[in-house]
Amino acid sequence: MLKLFGSAVAGTLTVAGGATTFYPDSVMHLKKRFLVEAREASSSVNDVNMSHGTKWNYNWDMREPSSLVKPLKQNATPEEIEEYKQAKDKMKPKATRIIVMVRHGQYNLQGRDDSQRYLTELGRKQAASTGQRLGLLYDHYLNKKKEDENGNKQKPRVRLVKSTMTRATETGDIIHQHLPDLDIQPCDLIREGAPCKPDPHTVHWVPDPWDFFQEGARIEAGFRKYFHRADPTQTEDSVDILVCHGNVIRYCVCRALQIDPAAWLRMSVHNGSITVVAVPPSGRVKVTQVGEAGHFSPDMLTFN
Repeated sequence: MLKLFGSAVAGTLTVAGGATTFYPDSVMHLKKRFLVEAREASSSVNDVNMSHGTKWNYNWDMREPSSLVKPLKQNATPEEIEEYKQAKDKMKPKATRIIVMVRHGQYNLQGRDDSQRYLTELGRKQAASTGQRLGLLYDHYLNKKKEDENGNKQKPRVRLVKSTMTRATETGDIIHQHLPDLDIQPCDLIREGAPCKPDPHTVHWVPDPWDFFQEGARIEAGFRKYFHRADPTQTEDSVDILVCHGNVIRYCVCRALQIDPAAWLRMSVHNGSITVVAVPPSGRVKVTQVGEAGHFSPDMLTFN
C-alpha cells in the first residue's frame, strides 16, 4: 500500500530498464481488460475470415482441362510431358457462355393448380416490357462478334428456353414475339420448386422435407445443364435465355458463385427481372446483374 497525494492507493510496482513505475490496481485492471478484449476481437475477426473465406474450386463444372486428360506420370519423359500439354490444350474452352435468367411476370395467386396460375394483366405487360429489353440485349450480343482462328467474324449463338409451368410459358411466349428469329424450347428442369432448406428459415414458406429432396435434385440438374464452360469444340460465344422462376434463379446464382446454396432466400428478384451470369473459358464466373428491373416504371415492380 502506497500513499499518494495524501490517500492510500493499492497498486503494482514494475521495474523496467532501471526505472520504477507504479500502476494503481484500477489502471492494471483496465490494461488487462483491454488486452483480453483485443485478443477476443482479433480472434473474432479471424473466425469470420475463416468461415467466409471459401476457396474457389476451379473444377466446379468438372470441365477444368487438366481433369479431362490422362494424368501425367511422376517420372514422365519429356515426350510424355509434351503430349500431356498438347492434350490439355485441346480441352481448353475457346468461347464464353452467357446465361440470362428471366423471372416470369406477375401471376394469379388464387389459382389452385398450375393451369390456373396464369399471368395477370400486369404480368403480361411486364413480359412485353422484358421482351423489348431482351430484344435490345440480343442486338447488343449479336454486334459483339469475335474472330475465329481464320479471322472470320462469328455471331454468338443464342437460344431461348422456357420453364413448362404456365406463368413461365406465357412469359416466354410473349418474350418470343420480340425475338421471332429464335427457336423457343421447353424445359422441365427449370420449373419452380424448393431447391434446398434456406438459412435463415422462414415461417411463411415451409415445404415438406421430401420437397427439398425431390425438387432440389431436379433444380440442381437444371443448374448443371446450363451452367458450365463451353465445350472445347465451340468457337463462338453463346447466350442462353432461361425464362424461369425466382427460387431457381436465386439458387443458381448462389451455386454459380460457390456460395452456400442455403443463402438463396437472402435475395429477392422482381417479376420480369433479368439476371445475367457469364462463364468465360477460364471458368471464373462473373455475375453482372441480379434481378435487374430498370426497364420497368415503379408501378410495375412486383414480387409475386
